[in-house]
Amino acid sequence: MAQDKFQPYVPESVSMTEFTVRAVLLGLVMSVILGAANAYLGLRAGITIAATYPAAVIGMAVLRIWRGSILEENLARTAGSIGESVAAGAIFTIPAFLIAGAWTSFRPEDAYWKSTALMVVGSILGVLFVSLVRRVMVEDPELPFPESVAAAEIHKAGQQGAQAARFLFWNMGLGAAIYLAGAFKLFAADKEFFLKIGELGRSFVRVGPPGSANTVPVGGISTAEGPSISPAYVGVGYIIGPRLAALNFTGGVLAWGLMVPLLVYFLGPQLQNFLPPNSTEEGWSGQAGAVWRFIVRPIAIGGMLVGAAYTLFRMRKSLSTGLGRAFKELSGGGPRIEDLARTERYMSSKTIFALIGVVFAAMVALYIYFSGEVVAGVVAAIVMLVVGFFFATVSGNLVGFIGSSNNPISGLTLSTLLIAALLMVSLGVSGVAGVAVVLGVAAVVCVSSAVAGELLQDFKVGYILGGTPRTIQLVELVAVVLSSLVMYFPLLVLHEGNIKAGGTGFGDRNLPAPQAGLMAAIAQGIVGGEMAWPLVVVGIFMGIAMIMLGVRSPMLVSVGMYLPFHTTFAIFVGGVIRWIGDRIAERRRLNDAQKARVENTGILVASGLIAGEALVGLLIATMNFFDQKTPQVLEHPSYAIGLLVLAGMAAVMIRAPLGNAGDPNQPAPPTAMM
Repeated sequence: MAQDKFQPYVPESVSMTEFTVRAVLLGLVMSVILGAANAYLGLRAGITIAATYPAAVIGMAVLRIWRGSILEENLARTAGSIGESVAAGAIFTIPAFLIAGAWTSFRPEDAYWKSTALMVVGSILGVLFVSLVRRVMVEDPELPFPESVAAAEIHKAGQQGAQAARFLFWNMGLGAAIYLAGAFKLFAADKEFFLKIGELGRSFVRVGPPGSANTVPVGGISTAEGPSISPAYVGVGYIIGPRLAALNFTGGVLAWGLMVPLLVYFLGPQLQNFLPPNSTEEGWSGQAGAVWRFIVRPIAIGGMLVGAAYTLFRMRKSLSTGLGRAFKELSGGGPRIEDLARTERYMSSKTIFALIGVVFAAMVALYIYFSGEVVAGVVAAIVMLVVGFFFATVSGNLVGFIGSSNNPISGLTLSTLLIAALLMVSLGVSGVAGVAVVLGVAAVVCVSSAVAGELLQDFKVGYILGGTPRTIQLVELVAVVLSSLVMYFPLLVLHEGNIKAGGTGFGDRNLPAPQAGLMAAIAQGIVGGEMAWPLVVVGIFMGIAMIMLGVRSPMLVSVGMYLPFHTTFAIFVGGVIRWIGDRIAERRRLNDAQKARVENTGILVASGLIAGEALVGLLIATMNFFDQKTPQVLEHPSYAIGLLVLAGMAAVMIRAPLGNAGDPNQPAPPTAMM
């Protein structure tokens, strides 16, 4: 079977410069800067921009000055991209302590050490947890790792000459131009549509017993959205392919094509009784959005819980093999690290387990401080350890399917929060102390899951390029600790700056911190006995039903329900574009060598589109940080023009790969997908 073993871009027998001071320093600087930029974006808009592609391009540009190697470039990108994950974990949870009233002050003397301790512990655990299962997941042929492939193609294109670089960088420019045009309002990148029955305000249905005067309007029962004109989302869909893209989109269809319309239709004017106070905006659009956020999303969380458990169950043999190998090495039964090939060398299991033990002891002390009770602190630390490993693995699995940009970290964190809150309530821990310890567990697991997903993505890039795993692990540990030590300060600047501008800090109109606000509300609701458990239970049974129906990935469907519809729709469009290209290739009866060239070119095109949007997205986020608004060219931009842009993008993604099929007698290149 030796011929079937994957061959990395840099063979394991080749010795190449990788771990250098310049690469590490460049990566650390990028980690801090990109992390701070994403902290701002996440607190304002509730989203973060993947830092992998900006870090890859910047690393290539800077290290080329010193003729750095491709493995040096990869190491700089690895360190530079991880700050975004620390930022995501921080912004989803740290502000929740203030919003929920668990912390009364965010001044450095009150909040710095607590915030930093949660981030440091969570980020270190993310690195350690995923290190235990790295080999199993990186080598899984069922996981396409779309963003890892895209990042690897960026690095390889710089080494492969003009042809590969042309496809990659030309499409980076195309992706950047399309995203920038949407930001400048030359066309509408998103569009909301009303789904109506009858005429709004004129068509009614009578409810109640015969003779009752109660009526409910049935016009305009729900809203839906078209696909976002997003080069990044479409590129991800192209890379993961039509099957996985369709599964993800199925969740969006269930949410917006079934659940939201039915709930709005049947509840009618009684809808507000089932939603938090002041949670809806005026009109049907506001009601539909509130139904999705406060009813459908909790159902999706229940489905994600079942999906996560099912994912781990399906991976049980691989995970047990990986963990068994780690424990065997721990007892001295495995091969020495020095005897392994360069691409197989990783941090020893003894070191990993020792560090996990140290981190666990630190968390026991921290949770005892939060809760004021020894038993509660120990239980919380144990929950954090078990659930943290559970969701770190699931996070890595999801990144393997849909990439870190679409990884629903907040959904995984909400699942953690539910488990931790139930245990605290069962132990009798309530009030502010109960909320604090629940949020403390959620914060560590959130950071851990975000870092684990990003690191597994970096491991996959290293696997493709031929990097040394142990070097990647060491650099990531340094990078996450540094990012955690400084991440508090951009949060402080944004919080205090908002207050000085007349706001109230985290959670107000100018700094909404949407995920953190949701975490705070749910923690308070559970500890206070006000959580809508029936919704979560409905989701659990929905997940079980999907398993019984033989759905390949209930987790991916539930994630589709949890993500915005325009996101899953755009990913699905990318998958359809890939399907059309594959069908045309079959009709032209291309041989295996030509199909391989078509596939590689398609991956380059999609990778360029993803990276182009990420770079411009970061630029616009930086402009927003300095209060430099992007110009709005059209007051009422047209979504129809956006659809034409999408059609043009589809034409490029189909024609460019097929046009590069080449001579049927030419040998096939190594495939880009693993």
